[in-house]
Amino acid sequence: MSGGARDQVGRLLALVPYIQSREEVSVEQAATDFGVRPAQIVKDLNVLWFCGLPGLGMGDLIDVDMDALTGEGVIRVSNADYLTRPLRLGSSEASALIVALRALRDASDESVRPVVDRTLAKLEAAAGDGAALAAQVDVRIDAEEPQLARLRTTLAGAVDTGRQVRLGYYVPARDETTERTVDPLRVVTAEGNTYLEAWCHLVEDQRLFRLDRVSSVEILDAPVHEHPDLQPRDLSAGLFQPSPDDTLATIRLSPQARWVAEYYPIESSTELDGGGLRVTLRAGDTEWLTRLMLRIGGAAVIEEPADLAGLVQRAAAQGLHNYE
Repeated sequence: MSGGARDQVGRLLALVPYIQSREEVSVEQAATDFGVRPAQIVKDLNVLWFCGLPGLGMGDLIDVDMDALTGEGVIRVSNADYLTRPLRLGSSEASALIVALRALRDASDESVRPVVDRTLAKLEAAAGDGAALAAQVDVRIDAEEPQLARLRTTLAGAVDTGRQVRLGYYVPARDETTERTVDPLRVVTAEGNTYLEAWCHLVEDQRLFRLDRVSSVEILDAPVHEHPDLQPRDLSAGLFQPSPDDTLATIRLSPQARWVAEYYPIESSTELDGGGLRVTLRAGDTEWLTRLMLRIGGAAVIEEPADLAGLVQRAAAQGLHNYE
């Protein structure tokens, strides 16, 4: 099944209960809510008109009021009450979810485990065969490396005592190790890695330092500087949080590269003919964006700014030259 067909099936499954909960909705509003063009919603409805329960007789098919659609631009759907029923997990899906939750429990701290335990208890009670399948799987989470654990303890001590830290830190984007003095704010775990959040005197800004990239650490006698307005970053939306000062790039994505819009924070997107997507995103590090474009290859093209597009083209040409 193509990516466009998969997207349409997912949209159709969501579209019916969406309309039924509102009784009727305009094509324009549905297109806005689903992030597609109105013409795409009309195409979806033309497919939906021929969907229904096994038998495919007139009484089995979903009824779309085509007169209201073409005359008023309004969507009304009937004979589809079965799609409002809650979806049920299959045994393999339930077992996979149970195994994942058990792994999460083993890797989480004491504040998270009660929530996971309650969720597991409810899921195992409802899963039936899925719970039995999950019981046959043994997942073991490796304990944190001793060196990393010691580093975490050392930096947490610096946070508690309010003392500055001198770090040796590897920067992958530039393939170099820098030395910097920081005012530690907290030690935090996010997206599977542990970080020191601190005010960096080298760049004069707040930064996150991944502990597995710290090559050396020295706790200084000097107390941290006062930063009255400095607050821990909200990481609930992800580690990467673009700044208005970052470069705004417009990228044309082919269908196989649409995952970029799901994986990275984007500011806007426009559907293109053939299933492609045009997105705008901010890049604080042009080297990162260059590496991303090289990894995607011909499935993505930077349209603006022109100097960034030229940078990617030169990097690609240099890579080809190195192979030759």
